[in-house]
Amino acid sequence: MSRAALAAMLAPLLVMTAAMPAGAADDPTSFASAAEVRSTITAMEREMKPGQGFAWRPVLRSGDTAVALEIWKKPGRPAVHPDQAEYVTVMAGSGTLISGGRLDEPSTTRPDLIEGRRIVGGTTRALKPGDVALIPAGTPHWFGITGSRLVLLGTKLTQASR
Repeated sequence: MSRAALAAMLAPLLVMTAAMPAGAADDPTSFASAAEVRSTITAMEREMKPGQGFAWRPVLRSGDTAVALEIWKKPGRPAVHPDQAEYVTVMAGSGTLISGGRLDEPSTTRPDLIEGRRIVGGTTRALKPGDVALIPAGTPHWFGITGSRLVLLGTKLTQASR
């Protein structure tokens, strides 16, 4: 193969490599800009059906781990994730987090989810944008909605329960 032909083949690769941020070829980091997150929230809200109380959409993925947006318009049931810690940031809206205590009338919904009727003896916290919570694996928790919605950005992290 001539030098000219080789140069013609490699030129597009050099242009693509030059356009990548430094280190991008070796960087497995997932990233979503604030604008992308806001746009996803807007799209999710637009797609929610009347009366729909919950929507979930991944924003980033790495293997089995997802960082996802959750929009709550109605409260769900109190829950425990036996082997997953849950990390959440409140993005919009307002609500209540009850965590700790004991799950009343627990029922296994899936291997990674136990739901109950209520939480007995938990701690109640008001939630507003910017608040962050890390709920350890095996800890009962419940998100209530005090306004029209509660928007969370969260992920579940595999962890031995306490």
